[in-house]
Amino acid sequence: MIPIRAAVPTLAEARALLAGRRRAVDGERDAVAAEHAGEEPDAALLDLVSEPFASVADVDERLARTESYLRERGDRRAVFLTVYSRMTATVRTAIDDGAFVDSEWAAAYLVAFAERYRRALVAFERRAFDSLPRPWLLAFGAAARGETLVAQDALLGINAHITYDLTYTLGDVGIDPDRGAKLEDHDRINAVLARLVQTAQDALVEAYDAVGVAGIDRLFDPLDDRLALLGLRGVREFAWRNAVLRADLPRWVGGPYVDWRTETVATGAAAVLLAPEFDAEAGERLRDAEAEGDAAGAFRKAFGRLT
Repeated sequence: MIPIRAAVPTLAEARALLAGRRRAVDGERDAVAAEHAGEEPDAALLDLVSEPFASVADVDERLARTESYLRERGDRRAVFLTVYSRMTATVRTAIDDGAFVDSEWAAAYLVAFAERYRRALVAFERRAFDSLPRPWLLAFGAAARGETLVAQDALLGINAHITYDLTYTLGDVGIDPDRGAKLEDHDRINAVLARLVQTAQDALVEAYDAVGVAGIDRLFDPLDDRLALLGLRGVREFAWRNAVLRADLPRWVGGPYVDWRTETVATGAAAVLLAPEFDAEAGERLRDAEAEGDAAGAFRKAFGRLT
């Protein structure tokens, strides 16, 4: 793919860009900062994630421990980690089984991907909101307020990590030399992501059924269509096209353009996910039913069983 073709937004990307442009986030940063003013960072959480990941095994183990810690504290940031920690374990197994053309590159990819998440989590916990990418600000801010549904918490994290972080992960590990082989391995990891997002969709529907919330599948089905307005496949292709632009265009052109469109598309997707198709009264009823039935716990159990 030549850079000029990679640079032209698809129709779906253009819709996401428009939604992202409409979303004002400067006020959001101030609101999140005010909500957490005077709060001390969670020292135990920072002990888990303050150090960079050293290996695939380190990522796998610490993400699982972080998910358990947040879940035990009733912290809704655990919802996304339910999916992400399982994704990491699945890719780790594939690496160990020799499923990739370049296992060293795949391992570096997994670690670099997790590093993007870890740095965002640390920035939020240390209240360094100005350094936090907008999609993560919206995801973590919503989870901290506890006003979103479990389904929204899961999707906001998936959106920030795949729609936003994946572009930069590919830049961190590089797509050259042997670009074709790296694309093949990228697609293999994408297949893992696709399967687990589908599993997450099934687990969410099952979890809401378990707590007596009917009709949630009509609001969030299919999840792929609500993820970044592009579909999950489109998001993965979007990240690769961005990596091509950063690699092939002069840095002064490719870097700023990719930065702008990556953050704007991911922010637009977050805006859509934060505005589901039900009114305020219906949303309040859903949140009440979630709280009474522990939808987050039901989701984790269903996701674990389905995987």
